[in-house]
Amino acid sequence: MRVRKLTLAAMALAAGLSLTACQNDDGTDQSATPPAASAPSAADGGSGSAGSDQEGGTDSEGKTPNGSGGTGGSDGTGGSGGSGEDGKTAKCRTDELEITAIDATVGGDDRGTVAVDLKNGGGRDCTLEGYAGVDLKTNAGTLSAKRTGEQAPTVVLADGDTVTFGITYPVNDTGGSGVRITGLVVTPPNETKSVTLDWPGAASLPVTDGSGTPVQVGPMGSAGQGG
Repeated sequence: MRVRKLTLAAMALAAGLSLTACQNDDGTDQSATPPAASAPSAADGGSGSAGSDQEGGTDSEGKTPNGSGGTGGSDGTGGSGGSGEDGKTAKCRTDELEITAIDATVGGDDRGTVAVDLKNGGGRDCTLEGYAGVDLKTNAGTLSAKRTGEQAPTVVLADGDTVTFGITYPVNDTGGSGVRITGLVVTPPNETKSVTLDWPGAASLPVTDGSGTPVQVGPMGSAGQGG
């Protein structure tokens, strides 16, 4: 009986020594799985996904890191502003112009001259460029004036301002009745609507075989205001 008690005591002592060998001095179990190491933060120089998102993303106000809006244009609409087509002053319309004609022939000239005034009454600036269309109505039909070929500048006509062009024609000194002029038709540059005026010049043109000096029209500004 005494031998059995000693044997049990020896077994208990061996078990105690084995348990002590599996523990360290602070009582923690070294056989447990160690915790996973945490990834370095951005502040530690890491390049985790959170750091990347902050670098290239947008903030709560929809702004990129440089402070500009993610989709904003230069003026909020993407447009560059300006007025009229391509920012240019619009052309003058026939209905905006007050068109009149006077005899501007200087004594002693071998050619007659009629000055045509175009006054802007449209309430806005507008442009006239090139030549007006000029037709003389006669008892023999319609006669279209030929262009002089002078350079035709672009004229910006302020509201209330006037520009003038000239019409020259051969004087009828043949002693005959010639070709009687009954009216003047003027079409502003780049327009299709015409205005018919009384002819203020000489009553007739000489009858020619086509070899004489033609009726000619100058560009905008080719005659002084009022002749």
